[in-house]
Amino acid sequence: MVHLGQYIPRSSVIHQLDPRVKLAAVVALSIMILKGDMLTQCWITALLLILVPASRLNLVHLRTAFRPVLFFLGLLFFLHLLFTTGTPIPPFPPWPITVTYEGLQTGTFVIWQFSLLILSAAILTMTTPPGELIGGIERFLRPFQHAGIPSHDLALMISMAMRFVPTILDELNRIREAQTARGARFKNGPILQRMKATASLLMPLILGTMRRADALALAMESRGYRRGPRTYLRELRMGRKDYLALLLFALALGLEVGGRYLLQNGSGWPQFLSLK
Repeated sequence: MVHLGQYIPRSSVIHQLDPRVKLAAVVALSIMILKGDMLTQCWITALLLILVPASRLNLVHLRTAFRPVLFFLGLLFFLHLLFTTGTPIPPFPPWPITVTYEGLQTGTFVIWQFSLLILSAAILTMTTPPGELIGGIERFLRPFQHAGIPSHDLALMISMAMRFVPTILDELNRIREAQTARGARFKNGPILQRMKATASLLMPLILGTMRRADALALAMESRGYRRGPRTYLRELRMGRKDYLALLLFALALGLEVGGRYLLQNGSGWPQFLSLK
């Protein structure tokens, strides 16, 4: 079973790209997703929908990526829907807590943003082996070594946190199956009973995660792991595909920024390009 954060080996163009290219693209897309408007969200959505088949991923992989966060997305949507002030939607009365047009618009837009962030992160982790991901993050953080920041240790921490996501989800499924066999109800029955059953998963999950963390720390110590810089079996080198991907991504960003400038000014052309 595939989980969010798990690498899926395929033979695709996206898999063959340098991890630094994919990391830079995800960081740039994340900033634009959080800062952009609806037009920006539309072209980023179109771009990600093109990258999914280009990565040879399917709907099953995307479903497994979104499944762990569906409850959070739904909760976030209803919080915006009910607690955003504005014009009530008929037939809802104008109470302090009501459904408004502004809440519907804001909730939909926020959910759209988070979905794009999750999709871009899923494409990154599903197309990049953990070792290459560590190397790419470490090289991005390497200039900060002059400020005393241990780039390799930070890269290892980030990669281990991402790698633990599918492990924790597997542990959660095993705990749920064990409690279901003992009579717990997670899908049927009153909602309070289901909430109590879901809350009962928290403590065993935390204890299991702590045991795995202790076992991982002991395994690293027994193998002589020490802090500091590391050598790599495979050094990252940029190729023609990587430079071409960077060029296409920079061109897309330039078109988006230029189109935004033209729409905001409404003059048809920037002033520095106009002929006098």
